[in-house]
Amino acid sequence: MTPITEVEGRRLSLSNLDKVLYAASGFTKGEMLHYYASTADALLPHLRNRPLSFLRFPDGPDGQQFFAKNVPPGTPDWVHTAEVRRSDGTTRQIVVNDLASLMWAGNLVTEFHTPQWQADAPALADRLVLDLDPGAPATVVECCRAGLWLRERLQADGLDVYAKTSGSKGLHLLCPLEPTPSEQVTAYAKALAQAAEAALPDLVVHRMTRSLRPGKVFVDFSQNAAAKTTATPYTLRARREPTVSAPVTWEEIEGCDDPADLVFLAADIAPRLQRHGDLLDPLNDPDQGRPLPHGLPRPGE
Repeated sequence: MTPITEVEGRRLSLSNLDKVLYAASGFTKGEMLHYYASTADALLPHLRNRPLSFLRFPDGPDGQQFFAKNVPPGTPDWVHTAEVRRSDGTTRQIVVNDLASLMWAGNLVTEFHTPQWQADAPALADRLVLDLDPGAPATVVECCRAGLWLRERLQADGLDVYAKTSGSKGLHLLCPLEPTPSEQVTAYAKALAQAAEAALPDLVVHRMTRSLRPGKVFVDFSQNAAAKTTATPYTLRARREPTVSAPVTWEEIEGCDDPADLVFLAADIAPRLQRHGDLLDPLNDPDQGRPLPHGLPRPGE
């Protein structure tokens, strides 16, 4: 029998709560839902008013995974949706604005991925993102080195810079922006990645070409494009363990000398929120947005 629970006046069917999703640690679907419920105060502001893409893994990370953007069949009529224009036409996507919708979406067993713009201002980015992705044998330690250079460069351009782990192997840098057309943000981010490669040629690459990436950090600027998404802060990831895309301090980045230093599991997040609050909260404050710099960074600057 599927248990029925009530969340904020909404009736939800929550299924297979004892199902083990992460075999390495025995982490269950019920624990996943508990994690999302207990983290909701920090997570929901990063989801609110942003069309969602889901990476679903209903049988755990070792089972089938599929990426979905369209509203799933059977979605309750009280779950908010938004019309999103794509290159192949218009579709509707889920928008998680409240705890009940979060629990409904969590019951699908999902990673949350969001664009850098909000549903009522499509393709107007209110944040910039750089995804630092290490090519083996490089690790997040090298990402931290690259991240420190990029932070200094972004700050010199008048931007505030925040960081989180990807929840996988890398690091994400984020800057709150005044709403800016996505293509302008992408162009700036690409030029910044090129400048980083010119300054740190033994450490950074700005192209995705696999043959260029071993031992280096790929600075992926492409997630600023209007059609792209990034793992939402605090989302669980479909990895061997229930890792989280977790906000981190710059002191943690400066002190990182072992990849394990920046691996955070679901159980680590509540203590971190108690200690730090939401380190990425300024991203949700429109007053914190800064103008995108005029002109593009040039190599050597």
